[in-house]
Amino acid sequence: MILFVSRGGNLDFYTKLLIIYLIVINLFSCFVCIVDKHNAKNGYWRVSEKSLIILSALGGSVAMYITMRLISHKTLHKRFMIGIPLIIVIQIIILFVFAFGIDKIAI
Repeated sequence: MILFVSRGGNLDFYTKLLIIYLIVINLFSCFVCIVDKHNAKNGYWRVSEKSLIILSALGGSVAMYITMRLISHKTLHKRFMIGIPLIIVIQIIILFVFAFGIDKIAI
């Protein structure tokens, strides 16, 4: 049974809340990545790598990865080019587990 759709076929409150959260965290992650790149070019205060990874883990991984690739930021760091896609895969697995239940997923 899918937890994200109510009986009437509409998205339930928590699904809407999750979608809004993911949009906000991804926009914020994109913004932080762009600011860090700008600061790196101009010798200003930098965002720590730990903070970038935490933002990814909190749900901003897709925007973070796409932004890093588009602006060529941290693309030579294995921690980011392997770690963030790994975070995305883990998040997709978690999403499927919550949506369908662990007993419905064949691995």
